[in-house]
Amino acid sequence: MTVQQGFRSGLGKDARRYIAHKQTLGRSFEGATRVLASMDTFLSGMGTPAPDLTAETFTKWTESLGHISPNTKLARMRVMLNFCIYRRRSAPECFVPDPSQFPRACPLLRPYIFSESDVARLLGYCRAQPEDLARSPLRWASTHLAITLLYATGMRRGELLRLAPSDYDPSKRTLLIQASKFHKSRLLPLPDDLAGEVERFLLSRHATYPAALPVEPILWSRYGHDRSYTGMWLRHNVNDLLQRAGIRKTEGCQPRIHDFRHSFAVNALIRWYRAGANVQAKLPLLANWLGHVSILSTYQYLHFVDELRQSASDRFTEAYGGVVVPGGGRVR
Repeated sequence: MTVQQGFRSGLGKDARRYIAHKQTLGRSFEGATRVLASMDTFLSGMGTPAPDLTAETFTKWTESLGHISPNTKLARMRVMLNFCIYRRRSAPECFVPDPSQFPRACPLLRPYIFSESDVARLLGYCRAQPEDLARSPLRWASTHLAITLLYATGMRRGELLRLAPSDYDPSKRTLLIQASKFHKSRLLPLPDDLAGEVERFLLSRHATYPAALPVEPILWSRYGHDRSYTGMWLRHNVNDLLQRAGIRKTEGCQPRIHDFRHSFAVNALIRWYRAGANVQAKLPLLANWLGHVSILSTYQYLHFVDELRQSASDRFTEAYGGVVVPGGGRVR
C-alpha cells in the first residue's frame, strides 16, 4: 500500500504523514501501514462520519482481533501506540492507549531444528511424488528445490518466492537476494552440489515453461499469484511431506517453514564447533549471511540444542578443564 491509497477515516491525514515520515527514514513500513489501514477500515465501518480513535473504539478494535495469535495482536496494538504518540505531537488532546493495559506477550514458539536425516527423508518423499503433468508438472520439483534452498542457505520464505533465474549467476555460482528485509541485498555463494541442483531445476523449468521469463520467479506456476508460488501453496506442499515423513514437534504440531532458517543457523554453529573454528568470531559472518542488520537479531536463531550444548561443553573442558574442577574447587 502507498501512502496515497486508502484512509477514509479521520485518522487518514495523520496516518499518511506518519507513514511518509517513516519511509523517509529508509523504512518500507509495509507491516505497520497494513495495521493502520486496518484501523482506518474498522473506524470507517462504524458509520458516517467515522468516529475518531478513542478508548472505546480502540477497545472494540482490539476485540475484533480475537482470531489472531496473542503476540501478533500485541504487535498491532504497539503499532497503534507508536502512531498515537506521534500524532500527539500535533494534536495534544488525541487518545493514546495505555501500554500497561496491553496483554502480556506469550513465549515464542520453540522452533523445530531439522537434522540432515530429516531433510533427506523429506526430499526422498518429494522425489517419490508423481508430477501432475497436465495441471502442475513441476509441483514436486519446485518443492524439492524450495526445501533444499531453505535448509542449505537459511533464506527467508519471501526471499525464496521472489527469487528469479536472473538472480543466479552460473559463472560464479551465486544467488543474489535483492533488497530484502531492512532494504539489504546480499550475495550467497553456493557449493557445487547446491549450484548443480539450481541449474538442473532451471533447465526443467525452461523446458516445461518456455514462455516464463528469466526475471519471473524461479518457482513459477501458472496457477500462482503473479505467476509465483504463494506462501500458502508452498506451506501446503511442505505439510504434505512432513505428514508422510512423520516429522512433528514434541507438542504434536508440524514444524513451520521458518524453522528451516532456525535450523540453518544452529547447524552452522555445530559445523564450526566440529571444525574447531572460533565460533564467536564467525557470528558476524552468520549475521551477514542471514541478512541481519545486527548480530542481536542473529542471537534469536541460536538455540542450545543437545549437540550444540555438548560441543560447547567439550570446547570449554578442553580449554579450562585444568583450571575448573568438580565441586567448585580450583587447581592451584
